[in-house]
Amino acid sequence: MSGLQQHPNQFPQRQAKAAAFFDLDKTIIAGSSALAFSRPFRRQGLISRRAALRSMYAQLLLLLSGADADTMDLLRRRLTALCTGWEVAQIHEIVAETLHEIVEPLVYAEATELMAEHRAEGDEIIVLSASGAEVVEPIAALVGADRCLATRMSVVDGRYTGEVEYYCYGEAKADAARAIAAESGYRLEDCRAYTDSITDLPLLEAVGHPTVVNPDRALRRVASDRGWPILMFMDPVALRSRFQPSTSTLVAAAGVGAAATLLGIGWFGLRRRRAAGRS
Repeated sequence: MSGLQQHPNQFPQRQAKAAAFFDLDKTIIAGSSALAFSRPFRRQGLISRRAALRSMYAQLLLLLSGADADTMDLLRRRLTALCTGWEVAQIHEIVAETLHEIVEPLVYAEATELMAEHRAEGDEIIVLSASGAEVVEPIAALVGADRCLATRMSVVDGRYTGEVEYYCYGEAKADAARAIAAESGYRLEDCRAYTDSITDLPLLEAVGHPTVVNPDRALRRVASDRGWPILMFMDPVALRSRFQPSTSTLVAAAGVGAAATLLGIGWFGLRRRRAAGRS
Protein backbone atom coordinates (compact mmCIF):
# COMPACT_ATOMS: atom_id res chain seq x y z
CA MET A 1 0.00 0.00 0.00
CA SER A 2 2.07 2.92 -1.27
CA GLY A 3 2.54 5.72 1.28
CA LEU A 4 0.56 3.83 3.90
CA GLN A 5 3.18 1.52 5.33
CA GLN A 6 1.67 -0.88 7.82
CA HIS A 7 3.63 -2.50 10.61
CA PRO A 8 4.48 -6.20 10.27
CA ASN A 9 2.61 -7.35 13.38
CA GLN A 10 -0.63 -7.76 11.46
CA PHE A 11 -3.34 -9.63 13.29
CA PRO A 12 -4.67 -13.01 12.05
CA GLN A 13 -6.20 -12.55 8.60
CA ARG A 14 -9.48 -13.97 7.33
CA GLN A 15 -11.63 -13.55 4.26
CA ALA A 16 -13.96 -10.59 4.77
CA LYS A 17 -16.73 -9.09 2.67
CA ALA A 18 -16.38 -5.45 3.78
CA ALA A 19 -14.53 -3.26 6.26
CA ALA A 20 -15.65 -1.53 9.43
CA PHE A 21 -13.32 1.42 10.11
CA PHE A 22 -13.06 2.61 13.72
CA ASP A 23 -11.46 5.73 15.15
CA LEU A 24 -9.79 5.15 18.55
CA ASP A 25 -10.13 8.05 21.01
CA LYS A 26 -13.68 8.59 22.27
CA THR A 27 -14.86 5.86 19.89
CA ILE A 28 -13.18 2.71 21.18
CA ILE A 29 -11.76 4.16 24.39
CA ALA A 30 -13.16 6.80 26.72
CA GLY A 31 -11.18 9.97 26.04
CA SER A 32 -7.51 9.99 25.09
CA SER A 33 -4.31 8.86 26.74
CA ALA A 34 -3.48 12.44 27.79
CA LEU A 35 -4.59 12.07 31.39
CA ALA A 36 -3.71 8.40 31.64
CA PHE A 37 -0.08 8.54 30.52
CA SER A 38 0.90 11.85 32.09
CA ARG A 39 1.59 10.18 35.45
CA PRO A 40 4.04 7.47 34.28
CA PHE A 41 5.76 9.98 32.01
CA ARG A 42 6.19 12.30 34.95
CA ARG A 43 7.54 9.49 37.13
CA GLN A 44 10.23 8.86 34.51
CA GLY A 45 11.14 12.55 34.29
CA LEU A 46 9.89 13.14 30.75
CA ILE A 47 7.42 15.82 31.77
CA SER A 48 7.21 18.03 34.84
CA ARG A 49 4.55 17.93 37.54
CA ARG A 50 3.22 21.23 36.25
CA ALA A 51 2.95 19.86 32.73
CA ALA A 52 1.19 16.75 34.03
CA LEU A 53 -1.40 18.88 35.81
CA ARG A 54 -1.86 20.94 32.68
CA SER A 55 -2.46 17.81 30.64
CA MET A 56 -5.27 16.83 33.02
CA TYR A 57 -6.96 20.18 32.50
CA ALA A 58 -6.37 19.96 28.75
CA GLN A 59 -7.98 16.51 28.66
CA LEU A 60 -11.15 17.99 30.13
CA LEU A 61 -11.14 20.81 27.57
CA LEU A 62 -10.68 18.39 24.69
CA LEU A 63 -13.51 16.20 25.92
CA LEU A 64 -15.87 19.15 26.34
CA SER A 65 -15.07 21.22 23.27
CA GLY A 66 -13.04 19.14 20.82
CA ALA A 67 -10.44 20.70 18.53
CA ASP A 68 -10.61 21.99 14.98
CA ALA A 69 -8.13 21.15 12.22
CA ASP A 70 -5.98 24.27 12.70
CA THR A 71 -5.65 23.63 16.42
CA MET A 72 -4.78 19.96 15.88
CA ASP A 73 -2.11 20.91 13.34
CA LEU A 74 -0.58 23.41 15.76
CA LEU A 75 -0.61 20.90 18.59
CA ARG A 76 0.93 18.24 16.35
CA ARG A 77 3.87 20.55 15.66
CA ARG A 78 4.28 21.27 19.36
CA LEU A 79 4.18 17.67 20.45
CA THR A 80 6.79 16.62 17.90
CA ALA A 81 9.05 19.44 19.09
CA LEU A 82 8.57 18.40 22.72
CA CYS A 83 9.42 14.74 22.20
CA THR A 84 12.39 15.43 19.92
CA GLY A 85 15.37 13.58 21.34
CA TRP A 86 13.36 11.26 23.57
CA GLU A 87 14.84 7.78 23.67
CA VAL A 88 12.52 5.32 21.94
CA ALA A 89 13.51 2.41 24.17
CA GLN A 90 12.54 4.37 27.28
CA ILE A 91 9.10 5.17 25.85
CA HIS A 92 8.64 1.53 24.87
CA GLU A 93 9.42 0.47 28.42
CA ILE A 94 7.11 3.03 30.05
CA VAL A 95 4.14 2.24 27.85
CA ALA A 96 4.67 -1.52 27.98
CA GLU A 97 4.66 -1.41 31.78
CA THR A 98 1.53 0.74 32.06
CA LEU A 99 -0.57 0.07 28.96
CA HIS A 100 -2.65 -2.80 30.33
CA GLU A 101 -3.38 -1.06 33.61
CA ILE A 102 -4.13 2.32 32.03
CA VAL A 103 -5.93 1.50 28.79
CA GLU A 104 -7.97 -1.55 29.68
CA PRO A 105 -10.44 0.31 31.97
CA LEU A 106 -11.03 2.90 29.23
CA VAL A 107 -12.35 0.53 26.54
CA TYR A 108 -16.05 0.95 25.81
CA ALA A 109 -18.10 -2.21 26.23
CA GLU A 110 -20.38 -0.93 23.46
CA ALA A 111 -17.42 -0.71 21.09
CA THR A 112 -16.33 -4.29 21.74
CA GLU A 113 -19.90 -5.50 21.29
CA LEU A 114 -20.20 -3.61 18.00
CA MET A 115 -16.94 -5.11 16.78
CA ALA A 116 -18.19 -8.57 17.71
CA GLU A 117 -21.29 -7.96 15.62
CA HIS A 118 -19.17 -6.93 12.63
CA ARG A 119 -16.97 -9.98 13.04
CA ALA A 120 -20.07 -12.21 13.11
CA GLU A 121 -21.25 -10.55 9.90
CA GLY A 122 -17.91 -11.30 8.22
CA ASP A 123 -16.53 -7.76 8.17
CA GLU A 124 -12.87 -6.86 8.64
CA ILE A 125 -12.34 -4.58 11.64
CA ILE A 126 -9.78 -1.82 11.02
CA VAL A 127 -8.67 0.89 13.43
CA LEU A 128 -7.58 4.21 11.90
CA SER A 129 -6.08 6.64 14.40
CA ALA A 130 -4.07 9.85 14.54
CA SER A 131 -2.43 8.52 17.70
CA GLY A 132 0.91 6.76 17.51
CA ALA A 133 1.19 3.33 15.95
CA GLU A 134 3.20 2.05 18.92
CA VAL A 135 0.16 2.48 21.15
CA VAL A 136 -2.64 2.00 18.63
CA GLU A 137 -1.46 -1.44 17.50
CA PRO A 138 -1.60 -3.19 20.90
CA ILE A 139 -4.91 -1.52 21.74
CA ALA A 140 -6.31 -2.69 18.41
CA ALA A 141 -5.09 -6.21 19.13
CA LEU A 142 -6.56 -6.00 22.63
CA VAL A 143 -10.07 -5.28 21.33
CA GLY A 144 -9.88 -7.87 18.57
CA ALA A 145 -9.34 -5.68 15.49
CA ASP A 146 -7.93 -7.31 12.37
CA ARG A 147 -5.45 -4.53 11.59
CA CYS A 148 -4.77 -0.86 12.14
CA LEU A 149 -3.13 2.19 10.66
CA ALA A 150 -1.84 5.07 12.76
CA THR A 151 0.60 7.98 12.90
CA ARG A 152 4.32 7.21 12.63
CA MET A 153 7.21 9.38 13.78
CA SER A 154 10.74 9.32 12.42
CA VAL A 155 13.47 7.72 14.52
CA VAL A 156 17.22 8.10 14.06
CA ASP A 157 19.81 6.42 16.29
CA GLY A 158 17.09 5.27 18.65
CA ARG A 159 15.62 8.73 19.30
CA TYR A 160 12.67 10.66 17.92
CA THR A 161 13.73 13.29 15.42
CA GLY A 162 10.63 15.46 15.77
CA GLU A 163 9.51 14.67 12.21
CA VAL A 164 6.27 12.87 11.37
CA GLU A 165 6.63 10.22 8.67
CA TYR A 166 2.89 9.63 8.27
CA TYR A 167 0.00 11.49 9.90
CA CYS A 168 -3.18 9.39 9.94
CA TYR A 169 -5.53 12.33 10.28
CA GLY A 170 -8.33 14.06 8.36
CA GLU A 171 -8.26 13.37 4.63
CA ALA A 172 -5.43 10.88 5.16
CA LYS A 173 -7.86 8.56 6.96
CA ALA A 174 -10.23 8.65 4.00
CA ASP A 175 -7.31 7.95 1.66
CA ALA A 176 -6.31 5.01 3.85
CA ALA A 177 -9.84 3.60 3.75
CA ARG A 178 -9.94 3.88 -0.05
CA ALA A 179 -6.54 2.21 -0.39
CA ILE A 180 -7.45 -0.63 1.97
CA ALA A 181 -10.76 -1.19 0.20
CA ALA A 182 -9.08 -1.29 -3.21
CA GLU A 183 -6.37 -3.62 -1.94
CA SER A 184 -8.85 -5.98 -0.30
CA GLY A 185 -11.53 -5.89 -2.98
CA TYR A 186 -14.17 -4.18 -0.83
CA ARG A 187 -16.82 -1.85 -2.20
CA LEU A 188 -16.70 1.37 -0.21
CA GLU A 189 -20.48 1.62 -0.36
CA ASP A 190 -20.59 -1.62 1.67
CA CYS A 191 -18.11 -0.38 4.28
CA ARG A 192 -18.84 1.35 7.58
CA ALA A 193 -17.01 3.99 9.61
CA TYR A 194 -17.32 5.05 13.25
CA THR A 195 -15.82 8.19 14.75
CA ASP A 196 -16.47 11.06 17.17
CA SER A 197 -14.70 13.98 15.48
CA ILE A 198 -15.60 16.45 12.74
CA THR A 199 -12.00 16.13 11.55
CA ASP A 200 -12.91 12.59 10.41
CA LEU A 201 -15.70 13.83 8.15
CA PRO A 202 -13.74 12.79 5.01
CA LEU A 203 -13.64 9.21 6.30
CA LEU A 204 -17.37 9.19 7.04
CA GLU A 205 -18.12 10.57 3.59
CA ALA A 206 -15.92 7.94 1.93
CA VAL A 207 -17.98 4.95 3.09
CA GLY A 208 -21.53 3.91 2.36
CA HIS A 209 -22.57 3.56 6.01
CA PRO A 210 -21.23 6.35 8.26
CA THR A 211 -22.04 6.37 11.98
CA VAL A 212 -20.98 8.94 14.57
CA VAL A 213 -20.07 7.91 18.11
CA ASN A 214 -20.01 10.36 21.03
CA PRO A 215 -19.83 13.16 18.44
CA ASP A 216 -18.44 16.63 19.03
CA ARG A 217 -20.86 19.48 18.41
CA ALA A 218 -19.87 20.09 14.80
CA LEU A 219 -20.13 16.43 13.86
CA ARG A 220 -23.44 16.06 15.67
CA ARG A 221 -24.87 18.87 13.55
CA VAL A 222 -23.64 17.24 10.35
CA ALA A 223 -24.99 13.84 11.39
CA SER A 224 -28.38 15.33 12.24
CA ASP A 225 -28.56 17.21 8.95
CA ARG A 226 -27.65 14.11 6.93
CA GLY A 227 -29.62 11.57 8.92
CA TRP A 228 -26.59 9.56 10.00
CA PRO A 229 -26.93 7.27 13.04
CA ILE A 230 -25.64 8.70 16.32
CA LEU A 231 -24.40 6.31 19.00
CA MET A 232 -23.50 7.18 22.58
CA PHE A 233 -20.96 4.87 24.24
CA MET A 234 -20.86 5.28 28.01
CA ASP A 235 -19.72 2.01 29.56
CA PRO A 236 -15.96 1.40 29.75
CA VAL A 237 -15.23 -2.21 30.67
CA ALA A 238 -12.18 -4.21 31.73
CA LEU A 239 -11.04 -6.63 29.04
CA ARG A 240 -8.46 -8.68 30.94
CA SER A 241 -10.71 -11.72 31.12
CA ARG A 242 -11.64 -11.45 27.44
CA PHE A 243 -8.32 -10.73 25.72
CA GLN A 244 -4.80 -11.70 26.78
CA PRO A 245 -2.26 -9.97 24.51
CA SER A 246 1.26 -11.38 24.59
CA THR A 247 4.14 -9.63 26.30
CA SER A 248 5.74 -8.95 22.92
CA THR A 249 2.57 -7.20 21.76
CA LEU A 250 2.53 -4.98 24.83
CA VAL A 251 6.22 -4.16 24.47
CA ALA A 252 5.43 -2.82 20.99
CA ALA A 253 3.39 -0.01 22.56
CA ALA A 254 5.42 3.20 22.72
CA GLY A 255 6.59 6.44 21.21
CA VAL A 256 4.00 8.44 19.46
CA GLY A 257 1.39 7.26 21.96
CA ALA A 258 2.88 10.09 23.99
CA ALA A 259 1.20 12.30 21.40
CA ALA A 260 -2.11 12.40 23.24
CA THR A 261 -0.43 13.54 26.44
CA LEU A 262 1.59 16.14 24.57
CA LEU A 263 -1.48 17.31 22.70
CA GLY A 264 -3.04 17.99 26.07
CA ILE A 265 -0.06 20.01 27.24
CA GLY A 266 0.04 22.03 24.02
CA TRP A 267 -3.72 22.63 24.11
CA PHE A 268 -3.47 24.08 27.63
CA GLY A 269 -0.79 26.53 26.52
CA LEU A 270 -2.84 27.56 23.50
CA ARG A 271 -5.88 28.26 25.67
CA ARG A 272 -3.81 30.36 28.07
CA ARG A 273 -2.37 32.49 25.26
CA ARG A 274 -5.80 33.03 23.75
CA ALA A 275 -7.13 34.09 27.15
CA ALA A 276 -4.21 36.47 27.61
CA GLY A 277 -4.84 37.97 24.20
CA ARG A 278 -8.43 38.77 25.14
CA SER A 279 -7.49 40.41 28.45
